[in-house]
Amino acid sequence: MKYTDDPTTRRAIQHTVHCLIGCGTGEIVGMLIAAAFGWGRIGRLSLAIILAFAFGYYLTYRGVRRHAQTAKEAFKITAATDTVSITTMEAVDSAMELIIPNALMVTPLMPRFWWGLALSLSIAFVLTVLVNRYMISSHPRQHHH
Repeated sequence: MKYTDDPTTRRAIQHTVHCLIGCGTGEIVGMLIAAAFGWGRIGRLSLAIILAFAFGYYLTYRGVRRHAQTAKEAFKITAATDTVSITTMEAVDSAMELIIPNALMVTPLMPRFWWGLALSLSIAFVLTVLVNRYMISSHPRQHHH
């Protein structure tokens, strides 16, 4: 049996892909805005993290809202299912960006911006799948997507 034949692992991968899209979008938009304004490392990282959470929560909320009775219920489900996932992805991604020399200070026109982002999000994805798999197996009713 392949590891991806496990339904819990498949759900963890699906949830993490969803998280990756939101986080990746927030990271890119945040870095583009911060670079355009000439912000330093802390400003760039802070805006990227804030927007990663905003995009990540928004994408999940949008999907959950279709099935939830109320907006409040959808928000609670979104917070419960995404907070740990996004936090894990952003912690790993941010650490990698701080480790890669000048990854936070290059412009989006430079290859280092893109390969640094790809590397950090790839490592964050793998680790976040493991966290999500644990969360889903520990709390299966809280993970709706």
